[in-house]
Amino acid sequence: MVINDFKYNIRESIKHRDIINALSEIMDPEIPTISIVDLGVVNNVIINDDYSVDINLIPTFAGCPALKCIEELVHEKVGMLGIRTVNVKTTFEVQWNTDMITEKGREALKKHGLAPPEKHNGFVQIEVLSKVKCPHCGSSNTTLKTPFGPTLCRSIHYCNDCLNAFEQFKPVS
Repeated sequence: MVINDFKYNIRESIKHRDIINALSEIMDPEIPTISIVDLGVVNNVIINDDYSVDINLIPTFAGCPALKCIEELVHEKVGMLGIRTVNVKTTFEVQWNTDMITEKGREALKKHGLAPPEKHNGFVQIEVLSKVKCPHCGSSNTTLKTPFGPTLCRSIHYCNDCLNAFEQFKPVS
């Protein structure tokens, strides 16, 4: 069964909601306004018959420096629920893409000053980097300054209306 993009085993229980709520409190170390749930990196949460919990994470990109930190935060936070065995694994079996960011996550990116990526349904063209709304004033009168920002996942833009420079969280398919 799939609920809110999380895969559950057949045994539905209140504990699943508790785990999801706990994971929703873990903020991305690089963008502390967005949770790892809203970023879309929590791929699978399973409560096993022995009440151990398996949590699979998918990285935003393979070289993400925050992976180990996120794994440790997940282990610690879910362990605080009284679950004795928490298995946290980062998997590359599923490829993360920016369509996995929730609407709440897109708002959190704006709050951080980042223009969220547009939904692309697996089809990304260069226009999505050049037609970006300013996260400060909402204007579309913006200019791409460089597709290469301070991290691999960001580009740099300038708003011609409010005169602010800003970064966009690049769309990834």
